[in-house]
Amino acid sequence: MLEQRSFRDILGRFTTGVVLITAQTEQGPVGMAVNSFTSVSLDPPLVALCAAETSTTWPAIRETGSFAVTILGDRHGDLCRLFSTKGAERFTGREWSTTRDGHPIPADGLGWLDCRITTIHQAGDHELVVAEATEGAVTEQIGPLVFHAGRLTELATV
Repeated sequence: MLEQRSFRDILGRFTTGVVLITAQTEQGPVGMAVNSFTSVSLDPPLVALCAAETSTTWPAIRETGSFAVTILGDRHGDLCRLFSTKGAERFTGREWSTTRDGHPIPADGLGWLDCRITTIHQAGDHELVVAEATEGAVTEQIGPLVFHAGRLTELATV
């Protein structure tokens, strides 16, 4: 069987984008940074993400039944690190907008989606979440924030 560290190192060579998953709950706004996010279907418009069973944020988002996705740009490294830090004060010190469904999104993201959870599958030590995108927009035209080999980086313009 493949050793966990080796598996992580190998998959770390696969470059991914980074998104914030946020929701407005009865207790206030919650959110987490995610790099395991992908489109699934155009008809209906579906996306998927993976949330670790150890996440303290995911249960609150799951309970709402919906969330917002914000695609992060190359200027969002600090925001991504903040949303990856347990116990951090994530929603202060920057400008936030609200989606029609009431979820907080950074005012300067590359784009956003409002999503309604349709299916959750147990997948090892994660939950595989499929959600239908109900609304969204492209909001900025800067370069993407990417995750590769365990670090945040930017794409080079060629």
